[in-house]
Amino acid sequence: MLRFIIRRLGALAATLLISSFLIFAAMYAAPGSPESFLVQGRTVSPEVLASIRAQYGLDDPFLVRYGHWLGGVLTGDLGESLTTRQDVASLLASRIPTTLWLTAYAAVLIVVFGVVVGAIAGLRGGAFDTAVLLGSSVGFAIPTFFAAVLLMSVFSVTLGWFPVFGSGSGLADRMSHLTLPAVALALPAVAVVARITRTAVVEEREAEHVQIALARGVPWRIVARRHIVRNAMLPVTTIVGVNIAALVAGAAVVEHAFTLDGIGAMLINAVQQKDFAVVQAIALVLVAVFGVVNLVIDILYAVIDPRVQLGGESA
Repeated sequence: MLRFIIRRLGALAATLLISSFLIFAAMYAAPGSPESFLVQGRTVSPEVLASIRAQYGLDDPFLVRYGHWLGGVLTGDLGESLTTRQDVASLLASRIPTTLWLTAYAAVLIVVFGVVVGAIAGLRGGAFDTAVLLGSSVGFAIPTFFAAVLLMSVFSVTLGWFPVFGSGSGLADRMSHLTLPAVALALPAVAVVARITRTAVVEEREAEHVQIALARGVPWRIVARRHIVRNAMLPVTTIVGVNIAALVAGAAVVEHAFTLDGIGAMLINAVQQKDFAVVQAIALVLVAVFGVVNLVIDILYAVIDPRVQLGGESA
């Protein structure tokens, strides 16, 4: 297990290295030059333009600029925002907590209303199963932004149950402010996870080994827990992990709709303002989140089923 984790960490480091190069190259391959965004369309003298290029190292070869940026990233220096002239690391540090709270809240909703409800529907069947199938179809069909507007209209404007703007302060106030954004963010993922969990449980419920166990008189609750749900969790774990990792990227739409001060809303503003340093930093964070979540998923496979081989070795 330890050697597997070390190999996966090495693969994650390589992925981040390649991604960092692609992210840096993509930003400089975008239409327009960095200095044109810095002068904001103003007419400046050649001397001023030359000083700007010298200040940001724009006259250096591409690989030299990338090396300087990567070296700064490895030491925690993510550069300076082109629009606010603030340290990017400090900007991210002030925004990340809101996004973490939002995605963690949405992740809990995915597990509770996706995995748990899907598993119950697969085990029980009947009217509850039909209701879950119908609800998952509706939830998957609703776009995130429309869900945000609908939730605000019903539960904030009409009923007045939840606040609309801001992320709150303190645990209770923060949870109240983030409830509607978390529901809007988690809704499509809950629908997907519930349907896939329900399907996986139904397939396991009808498997031959389950019927044999029941025929031998093994209690249903033991069969359901050890033979059905446990085996069904392997494919479900992958889907849950992928959807949780995608929450960070999807948070941009929700944060913008609810005016939250997270990195998602920050990314939208940075793209609109061509703030290269901020976009590069956030893109790298997103890649790192996907990599870490994939590593956690692989480890969870061994926890759910010790027979799973990790990297060619028996766990």
